[in-house]
Amino acid sequence: MLETRYRTMARLAEDSGHTLVDLLCGYTPRAVEFAKKGRPYCGLDLPAVIQEASEKIAALIPPEQRELARFRAVDATNYASLKKALEDIDGPVCITTEGLLMYFTDSEAGALCDNIRRILEKKGGYWYTADVECSLQYVIVMRALVGDRFMEIMKNATRQTKDKSDVEIGRNALITSPADMPGSIKNAMAFLAKHGLKAERVNVAEHMPKLDSLDRISPEQAAAICEGMKRCAFWRITPNGTAVALPPTETEGFHVEATIQDGTLSLALAGRLDTITAPSLLSFFEKTKSQQSVDAVEVDCGRLDYISSAGLRVLLIMHKACEGGVSLRGENEVVSEIMSQTGFDSVFH
Repeated sequence: MLETRYRTMARLAEDSGHTLVDLLCGYTPRAVEFAKKGRPYCGLDLPAVIQEASEKIAALIPPEQRELARFRAVDATNYASLKKALEDIDGPVCITTEGLLMYFTDSEAGALCDNIRRILEKKGGYWYTADVECSLQYVIVMRALVGDRFMEIMKNATRQTKDKSDVEIGRNALITSPADMPGSIKNAMAFLAKHGLKAERVNVAEHMPKLDSLDRISPEQAAAICEGMKRCAFWRITPNGTAVALPPTETEGFHVEATIQDGTLSLALAGRLDTITAPSLLSFFEKTKSQQSVDAVEVDCGRLDYISSAGLRVLLIMHKACEGGVSLRGENEVVSEIMSQTGFDSVFH
């Protein structure tokens, strides 16, 4: 399944003729492959990944072609970071996402849609994602490989994945369910339309190149997988041309004001608490707790513009680390909705 996704997406991106924007790029060698073919590539990921991977991947590219590959640290839900990362790219872009959307809440998926719409309206091009119908692809591959055991294995895999995630996997409106493909596809299309986007389903089998992994299984298994991929699609997403209200494009930089009295740490948060800024808040809390007693945390959210699952995870860490837990006050409508969608409104005081 991974090779199907990786190689098919690469072929679609090459055929586009646009600059590939790989969101999130992870540790894949796609930058090397594209640079060696003379194709521009931009890999986007979290700061920690970019810091660790970019130099090592760039070292695999011939020196005369390294300028074709660039890496930028972003938060996919933060338009300012995406805009800055792509500001030196001229012309249309082909944005690809593989293995990202299923880890997002509805609010995060919506923020990503808004951000990508802004980028596509400004630069042109389109967004390919393999994530919307990934569950169906997984079912098809597992059933071909292990037969009747696939349900047991899928349940175990889902349980292991949940243990590593801050949100319930695959439960946002953009992820379809094999149990009701027509209905969930309709819901995903409606979600995109709400954010000013439209989608065309691109058949996987029609664009899938020869896979090395198929040579390592039986001919019957390989044939079943290839046949099953005729039922699967990646989604090619573009703006739908309608006027949709968008949230502000710029927000105040993240800021923390803190005081401590009688074992209660009071935090006033401002700006965005997301994957870029959450580590700094966690580091501050851990340093404070190591130096003095912290029995409870009170968080003023009055100036908090947005909180992602990464930010929620930091609050949960603080909640579990203090006998009195975390108390929130002053949440605006956006933050309250995120808390409600994720179930964290029942966790904090």
